[in-house]
Order: sequence, then C-alpha cells, then structure tokens
Amino acid sequence: MKMRESRVLAKLRAGNAASCLKVNLGDGQAAEIAAICGFDCLWIDQEHLAQDWSVLNAQIWAAKSRNVDVMVRVPRGSYSGYVKPLEMDATGIMVPHIRSLAEAKEVVKMTRFHPIGLRAIDGGSADGAFTNMDFQDYLKDSNEQKFLALQIEDIEVLPDLEAIAALDGVDMLFFGPGDFSQSIGAPGQWDHPRLIEARKLVAQVANKYGKFAATSGGIDSLDSFLEMGYKFVNVGADVVGLSSYCKNLVDRFGKSVTEKLPGAVIDPGKPY
Repeated sequence: MKMRESRVLAKLRAGNAASCLKVNLGDGQAAEIAAICGFDCLWIDQEHLAQDWSVLNAQIWAAKSRNVDVMVRVPRGSYSGYVKPLEMDATGIMVPHIRSLAEAKEVVKMTRFHPIGLRAIDGGSADGAFTNMDFQDYLKDSNEQKFLALQIEDIEVLPDLEAIAALDGVDMLFFGPGDFSQSIGAPGQWDHPRLIEARKLVAQVANKYGKFAATSGGIDSLDSFLEMGYKFVNVGADVVGLSSYCKNLVDRFGKSVTEKLPGAVIDPGKPY
C-alpha cells in the first residue's frame, strides 16, 4: 500500500501552478463544497481559529474524498501540534512566523523522518493507513508526499532567508503579507515598496534553491504573482465568498423593493 500522492506537489514538481482556498468555516461540508469546485488545496487554520480535532478530521476526510490536498497552518508550539495534522493525513502543514534559521531547522527536525529529521514515529494513524503500510514505505512516502511550508511574515527573518531556503526538508516559502506589513510599520499597505520588495525576494530565493514560492492574495493579483515566480497561491476564503454572495443578495433585494414598492420598509431600522 502506498501513501496518497499529493496533488499539489505533483503539479508543482511538473512546473505547474496549484490553487488554494482558505476554509474558515468549521465544518466538513464547507470543505467538501470547496473541494468539489476544483481547488487543488484547502488551507485549514489552527493558528487563529478554534478548530477542534474532530472538525479538522472531518475536513481532511472531505477533501480526500475529492482528491484534494489539505494544508493545516499549525499554531506555534510543541512537536505534537505539528505532527498531529500530518498523522490525521493532512497533506501538508504551514508553520507561521519563522523568524530565524535556527527555528526553521528545529521545525524540519520535528516534522521530517530520518534521514532528514527526527519526527516522532507512530504509523498507526490515518497517514500510515492504520498500520497497513510497510514501515519503510511509510517513512519514505511521508518525506516525499507530505509538504512543509514555512511562513515568511516578519522582517527579521530576511537575513536568514537564503539559508532557510537551502534546507533539505523544506518545500515552500510562503510569504504572508498581512503580518509582514505590520513588521515594517505599514499595516495593510499592500503597495508599500518594502512589502513588494520582500514579496519579490521570497519568490526569487525560493526558486533559486529549488523550493516552491507560495503566497496569498485576491484572484485579481494572480497574474502578477505568477510573473514574480509564485506557483502556489491562495486566492480567497470561504467567508469572503459567502459574505460577498449574501451582501449581493441583500443589496439586490433592497433595490427591487425600493423600485417596486416605494416607501416600503423591510427592516424597521433600515429603510431601502
């Protein structure tokens, strides 16, 4: 028995780009809807969201049922917090706020099996087919089919960027514009020269060392990201899409009521 092949890694290793959607809603059905729509990867967040393990499990099952990868952004903490999503058969993890080469080395050591690292071994969970995989195949496939993304979102990591990109066991450098904008004292200024410079630098360094450049942004920015050298791009979030859809319906409803029923009040506090 072999481990499921990563859809994202297969595309990236072939020189193609991979799409990703951030799933904030804590429900397996939300994940499955996104998977049905055809994204290559779903980003599930444990850094900022209160996802319990049973919800994460359901989301991973839902994505796998549609042959879609799951990347879990883990909270900063102990090795078990990094390893558990992988053992639940998430395809990859993203570790936020890598600020130094030393931190990156420690993450690799905790999340990769020998000979790359010293990840704690179990094999009795979903990623090891509940002990139905050959032990050596389990170690080998895990190192080859599970990806590790390090999030570059702090200005102090830039001097170590090349050394981090050179590390064996690191697959992606993921530029996080939100927190990076804070670290340069320009929160939310997406066109700030230092932010644009750093975004370009992360892509250049990742590609220089044979790693995959990853980032997030709206679909309207995709062309520019691809031109910079980014191949893994998170292009949206379920909560953004749902909010936009609902607001559009409410606005159109109000417009029709205003035109067809002059003076009508649908919401006592909000006349259309």
